[in-house]
Order: sequence, then structure tokens, then C-alpha cells
Amino acid sequence: MLKPNAKLLPTASQTIGPFFPQTFFREGDNDLTRVSAEAAPSRRGERILLRGVVRREGGVPCVNAILEAWQADASGRFRHPKDPETALADPDFLGWGRARTDAGGAYEFHTLLPGGFTDATGARAPHVELAVMASGLMRTLFTTVFFPDFPGPNAADPVLAAVPEARRALLVAQPDGEAAGCRAFRFDLQLRGGAETPFFVE
Repeated sequence: MLKPNAKLLPTASQTIGPFFPQTFFREGDNDLTRVSAEAAPSRRGERILLRGVVRREGGVPCVNAILEAWQADASGRFRHPKDPETALADPDFLGWGRARTDAGGAYEFHTLLPGGFTDATGARAPHVELAVMASGLMRTLFTTVFFPDFPGPNAADPVLAAVPEARRALLVAQPDGEAAGCRAFRFDLQLRGGAETPFFVE
């Protein structure tokens, strides 16, 4: 039993883990466009593919990293009680998904081009929120993916504006051709190094 006013010493930090095996991830876990693997995908908005590579310092691929994505639907609404327009949200759009990186550090999400909305910080440009967990990290990393289709809203977005101007381009996904019959966007993540992705404190 600790004595009153006993001095507590800090304990060592632990890296994130353990990590789930590949078999833990089911087909369709990275598809935000449907509420379940058996459900039909949403018919609202533009279907897109968001993909990229997660790298460690020195360009080394980050293998078996876990990424979680969440976003508003094509109209900028969430199927969540805190959204005052939740009754109008797309009932066929889950808006959340999970992916893992492969041996080359690559990941991908099937989703819809999100709509913009207004929250307590002001008018938000269309975006996707990403959480990244990987062996060796001391905590979950959070970042935001913006799209080049919306230069005006991006310029006014309060979160993007909080990033130093020279680094804002690191948060804008780039057109990456087409795949599976839809537009693809590339968003690479650098966990550490000169071109490190801007991460935010949750």
C-alpha cells in the first residue's frame, strides 16, 4: 500500500501493440460505402478510391500498420446523434472503415467523395479523418486528408489553416488515375523524417 504523499515515479512508455493478424481483417472492412459486407453500397455521391503507402524514416515501408478512416457522407452529414441533421444522413453509408498495410506499406479505402459541413471550428472543407497505429509508435497518430477538388473550401478550412503554409500540401491527396471504375486519390503517409505528414493531437 502506498503511503500518503508518497512520490510516484514515472513508468516506462510502451509502444502500440500487439497487432492483429491478417486473418482478423475481413473482406470489405476497408469499404466505407456500405453498412455491412452484405449490404449494397450507397448510391449517393461519387465513389472514389483513397490509397497510398505508409513509410517510416528513410522511406522504409511500414508493414502491418492499421489505419482507420471516418468521414461525412456525400452531403456532409453523419449518421450520429450529435449531427443535428442525422435524420437526413445517407442510410446506406457507414462512413467508417479499417485497413492494414501490406508488405510494401500500401493501403486502400473504398469510399465516397465527402461533403463539407460546419462544426464548432467553422466551415470545414470535404475531408477524411485518418488514425494510424503501428508497431514502434508510442500513441495513435491522427491526420486529415483533403482533396484537390475544393481549393476554395480548403483555403478557408480552420484545421488546414493551422498547419504551416509550406506543409499544407502534405495533407492534400493527389489524383491517381482510375481504379475499379472510379477516380483514385493517393495519400502517402510519412511517419517521421523531412516530409513527415502533419499529425494532430486528439
